[in-house]
Order: sequence, then structure tokens, then C-alpha cells
Amino acid sequence: MTRFRTGAVTLATPEDTQAFGRALATLLRAGDLVILTGDLGAGKTTLTQGIGAGLNVRGPITSPTFVIARVHPTLAAGPALVHVDAYRLGSFAELDDMDLDADIADSVTLVEWGEGLAEDLTDSHLAIRMTADPATETRRVEITAVGDRWQTTGSRSALQALMSEDDAS
Repeated sequence: MTRFRTGAVTLATPEDTQAFGRALATLLRAGDLVILTGDLGAGKTTLTQGIGAGLNVRGPITSPTFVIARVHPTLAAGPALVHVDAYRLGSFAELDDMDLDADIADSVTLVEWGEGLAEDLTDSHLAIRMTADPATETRRVEITAVGDRWQTTGSRSALQALMSEDDAS
């Protein structure tokens, strides 16, 4: 499977993380899968809040740790957001039992703690790794684009522009 690492940005505040999510949402479309990885407090849900705002979905976006998945319907003409927390799931079979593939074609599906579990849901995805610096509370975001969806010149250029815009802030 083809991979493209877009680089990394550092985000100084939770508001910057949400703004980055809103900007990323402009690149997302129905059928896209985003897999978020990072320790507790890395900013995964904060980024998801920004993506939800950018997609103009019904909120509020909160961590679905105890319900495992939430569907946030669109308030406009775009796709819904399916927000999954795979922290308590032990295998792809448990994730597959949730029938996410029924919603995946019509929604943007975002899986927190999904590394090693969610990659087989679609042929393409964005793998986003988030790291928090507890001393400064900054967030480092790295994106790897996987699969054909993200390998076109337009998709690569858009992701690189997103990363370089925010890197300057």
C-alpha cells in the first residue's frame, strides 16, 4: 500500500489544534477514514472537535470512551462524522462487529486509538499521530497518508499546504 508522510506541525494551544482540525476537514469527504494515535491528553478529541466544526456536524464532540462510537449528523450538505474510541477494543473483530463499514461510505469516520485496529476498514486512510509536550502543552501532529485516495497530486499538495500553513504559526 502506498504511503506518503506529510511532515509534522507543532500546535501551541487547544484553539490551534481545533483550527488545524477545521482546516483538515476541508480536505475530507464521505468515505474518508482518519486514524488518530496518541497518549492520553495528546489532543485527539480536541482535534476531532475541530474536524466536526469544519464538517458542520451536530455536536458537542466529546470523547466516546464509554459508548465507543457516536454519529454526528451533518447540519449542512456534507458528510456526517462517525467518531469512534477504540481504546477498550481488543481486536479488529470487535471493531468490525460495530458495523462501521455500513456508515463509512457516507461519512467521515474518525477512530481514536485506532492504530493496529482500524486500517482494514478501507483501502485508504490518514494516520495522524499526536504527541503532547507536558512542559509547554504544545501538540506535535504528524500525518501519514495511506492508499490511493491520498496519492493524487491534488491530495498531496493540499496536505502539504495544510502542514506548511500551520507550521508557520
